[in-house]
Amino acid sequence: MIYLDYQATTPCDPRVVAAMLPFFSEQFGNPHSAEHVLGLAAADAVEAARAEVAALLGAEAREIVFTSGATESNNLAIKGAARFAAAGDARRRVVTLATEHRCVLESVADLRAEGFEPVVLPVRPDGLLDPGVLEEALAEPTLLVSIMAVNNETGVVQDLPALAPIVRRAGALLHSDLAQAAGRIPLDVRSLDLDLASLSAHKIYGPKGVGALFVRRRPRVRLAPLFSGGGQERGLRPGTLPAPLLVGFGEAARLARLEGAEEAARLLALRNRLLGRLSEALPGLAVNGSLTRRVAANLNLRLPALPTMLVMACAPELAFSTGSACSSADVAPSHVLTAMGLSREDASRSLRLAIGRFTSAAELDRAAELLLRACRAAEAQAARPVPV
Repeated sequence: MIYLDYQATTPCDPRVVAAMLPFFSEQFGNPHSAEHVLGLAAADAVEAARAEVAALLGAEAREIVFTSGATESNNLAIKGAARFAAAGDARRRVVTLATEHRCVLESVADLRAEGFEPVVLPVRPDGLLDPGVLEEALAEPTLLVSIMAVNNETGVVQDLPALAPIVRRAGALLHSDLAQAAGRIPLDVRSLDLDLASLSAHKIYGPKGVGALFVRRRPRVRLAPLFSGGGQERGLRPGTLPAPLLVGFGEAARLARLEGAEEAARLLALRNRLLGRLSEALPGLAVNGSLTRRVAANLNLRLPALPTMLVMACAPELAFSTGSACSSADVAPSHVLTAMGLSREDASRSLRLAIGRFTSAAELDRAAELLLRACRAAEAQAARPVPV
């Protein structure tokens, strides 16, 4: 199996696994047990991990709240900000994009039942938000804007440095889902002027089940917690912290910070090599979304006249996808691609190839051969007469 689905999840880096292992056995203390050495050691490890996650984002350690992943972080950011403001703030508009992750779209939509006004903005065919469209939406008093930094299907990088000043001038909070951006592009929450930002460990070669939310301290952003409990994580996310997973998260963040730029350069060369081979062999192959404003590891491709599901069935040796992992069981076309103006038929002919840290050049060349062979097999199968 050749794995080409690194945007769905990444394998744990062996260095991350090695860092975690002692905290499953010898160092098994509860990080909230301050009365003995085991608890204190676990607490120290968690705080070291918090510092590494903060460093990846250009934040302060005390601005990092640990969660179960980006989905929870997105819910906490959007619903938490709205619910805290509900009592003393007259603004009810919450703005996001039609190409956002489902958990953001549904979090914003859920707020309608609480008296808020969800606004979902369109994007251009290249997947980017027109700044003028955002400015027009913010002419009405707005509480919160949520804009994903890197799209999870197309890899398109939104121009947050151009969009953030528009949000700031309108006096709204700015949240960004950084799950697909962390480790893939340089990040600095200060220069991006973010108030809230979400990320997930398993997208950066860490373990599944943990993530984080950046919550700006100056000026302070206030949130209402989603859960009730023991007051952990400054009262925003109660529950016992999973020290082994957080240690892995911290190590993954450290590696991403130190190695991300070099890794991105290598992956860009590999991606362009793959695109060149496929384009030469498949006339009419198209790239969905901007190719210039895109993370190095992503290709979202539209096949000429071949349904992707048929091609996937003819390529059992390859692991790739038609869109996001969260909606892979849904037979409906990708909401991201249709929001970019693709027809249902064009969306059904699209696939996502995402390479990563452990993808080799030889493996990618073999993947190109297998994909082209699958396209030929799918074409032959589609041409067969249907039995009466």
